Amino acid sequence: MSNKRNKALETVLNREANFIQESNEKISDTFARNVFHQDMMREYLPSDAYKSMMEAIQTGKRLERKMADQVASAMKDWAISKGATHYTHWFQPLTGSTAEKHDAFFKPIGPGRAIERFDGEMLVQQEPDASSFPNGGIRNTFEARGYTAWDPSSPAFLIGKTLCIPTIFISYTGESLDFKMPLLKALHAVDQAAVEVCQYFDKNVSKVISTLGWEQEYFLVDRALFNARADLMMTGRALFGHAPAKGQQLEDHYFGTIPERVSAFMRDFERESIILGIPVTTRHNEVAPNQYECAPIFEECNLANDHNLLLMDIMEKTAEKHHFKVLFHEKPFAGVNGSGKHNNWSLSTDTGVNLLAPGKNPKSNLQFLTFFVNTIKAIHDNSDVLRACIASAGNDHRLGANEAPPAIISVFIGSQLTQILNDIEKNVSSGKMSPEEKTELKLNIGKIPQIMLDNTDRNRTSPFAFTGNKFEFRAVGSSANCASAMIVLNTIIAKQLKEFKIQIDKRIDKGESRDEAIFKELQKMIKESKKIRFEGNGYGEEWVIEAEKRGLNNIKSTPKAIELWSNKKIKSIFSELNIFSERELEARQEIDFENYILKLQIEARLMNDIVQSQIIPVVIQYQNELIKNIEGLKRIFDEKQSNLMSKTSVELLNEISIHLNALQNECKNMLIARKKANDIENLKEKANSYCDEVKIYFDKIRYHADKLELLVDDEMWPLPKFKELLYIR
Repeated sequence: MSNKRNKALETVLNREANFIQESNEKISDTFARNVFHQDMMREYLPSDAYKSMMEAIQTGKRLERKMADQVASAMKDWAISKGATHYTHWFQPLTGSTAEKHDAFFKPIGPGRAIERFDGEMLVQQEPDASSFPNGGIRNTFEARGYTAWDPSSPAFLIGKTLCIPTIFISYTGESLDFKMPLLKALHAVDQAAVEVCQYFDKNVSKVISTLGWEQEYFLVDRALFNARADLMMTGRALFGHAPAKGQQLEDHYFGTIPERVSAFMRDFERESIILGIPVTTRHNEVAPNQYECAPIFEECNLANDHNLLLMDIMEKTAEKHHFKVLFHEKPFAGVNGSGKHNNWSLSTDTGVNLLAPGKNPKSNLQFLTFFVNTIKAIHDNSDVLRACIASAGNDHRLGANEAPPAIISVFIGSQLTQILNDIEKNVSSGKMSPEEKTELKLNIGKIPQIMLDNTDRNRTSPFAFTGNKFEFRAVGSSANCASAMIVLNTIIAKQLKEFKIQIDKRIDKGESRDEAIFKELQKMIKESKKIRFEGNGYGEEWVIEAEKRGLNNIKSTPKAIELWSNKKIKSIFSELNIFSERELEARQEIDFENYILKLQIEARLMNDIVQSQIIPVVIQYQNELIKNIEGLKRIFDEKQSNLMSKTSVELLNEISIHLNALQNECKNMLIARKKANDIENLKEKANSYCDEVKIYFDKIRYHADKLELLVDDEMWPLPKFKELLYIR
């Protein structure tokens, strides 16, 4: 065994289990131990400061400087009592991951003397030198003044010896440079709009909270094998690799017994998560070999998003201890399932009501239908922007393949709720409703809870499905920041609810009763949004044809999806609700184009590098072995015998040569296409060129390389194969 792959395999086979020492403490005793949560605040803060802090968390009220100093002092004392030496503003730049710069509490105050210092000014705002983060031209590289500002609604936490303070990240001129700030704005917008609609049903509602329950899918591979594959290391996905004889076709991995080494990894990262207040409760094998999923209990959307990003970081660090690598790429291995991050979304009131859960009487069910139908209408009217917010180079490989939803946005609600909406559409009269009509409708919607008892099935092919008391946005990619989808979803829901309120008030002003106005407006919305509802198989070609007939867009590529951010209607929605300015949207579009281009550039360069420096030399080496075999047979046997005996070697040599020449030619063609694309200055045109003119060679190059993988001596092949990556523990 001489090549890198064989050394990696040897490492894996010789590796002994190295499980982490586990604590015997009850999970409940460790929950949120390293979080400066409300109970800790109550313990460490004076009563007036605690009250001010709760107001800041619940209403967004700004803390006075005096109170901020008290909170900072309490936070510092708590952190130091747990061994902390540093603090950091933990933020979410437009890279899609998190960022932090650590500063020490330590401050010299004289010869041989020092103190631990952390005051309100340090807590509330910092000015990191962060000019290299993506900004879409909002600020120049030499203008490094970006600010991080504290988000009190997400509690500070301790990682190792560092106090981490969740913050927003903005430019010197106030534009958002992160995901958190627009998410907070979108959550505020949906809160205001939903409260106004709730007032039709319950005057006690004063706040509506957007909730999120994410499901994180991921792959695990052995670290030694990962390190032997430059494509996995640099792109997160295997650019080459023939499908193994056994993939996921037997469906024996799904919900199967979790291997002990994997289980130990899961227990370890879950323990770290629980200590940081992340309520992870679910773990299981997913469909593809070496694919898994974890999920927490629902939380407030902003906190849930912070927790997801924090968990991904914990998983990567924990995997190192267990000699694993975590792959969050949407499609790390061709031919098996990709990974998503299903975003389960709902709205809840401060009176304890889930607005997307049916109630016990016609009144509560009318409220449910109101928010249910408004959500469908929002998706119908804004399906393009929903598609745009999940667009990425990685997700392009996943959407529409191996159980992932298609790129066509549709809504699944189930046959029973479909019947309810159809009945409402037919039964509400255009004139004044008679008492009999009102009674019939109320009786009909009163049956919803009973109807839904056996109607909470999912449609795996639907990108946006109702699952009993929430909507599941299944099209979000596994590497994505949940905030991207949640910003869009909460914004378009807020926009729709505001419009609904306007229309209801108009009807009431014209003399209609509240219930009659709501029924008639729901009927109108059900009719207008009907084409977005689809109950069938989203994978079938029939749906593509049907969707086109309905006028639904099928935006298959990321560049085409990114272009949608230029739409005037989309811009107006975000600017009207003060989520994004036009400049901020343009900046994000520019960043998305750049990110797409750079990812495809890296993949194209890496494909060529691996072909030229690893695959071709090994193939030629094996060709030489075959030639020696053929020549040896000719020396030993006469011409007739040698031709007969060397027939297999000659045919194999010929087949290898065909694929080798084709492989080299496709690499040359890709290089020419890449050079042409690189000469394009316009980002939109450049991204489309990479998509349409460069990316098309990826599958062609891979086809010939994967054929050669089957033909070349297994001992010589330089890259760990799928049969090893997906099965060796």
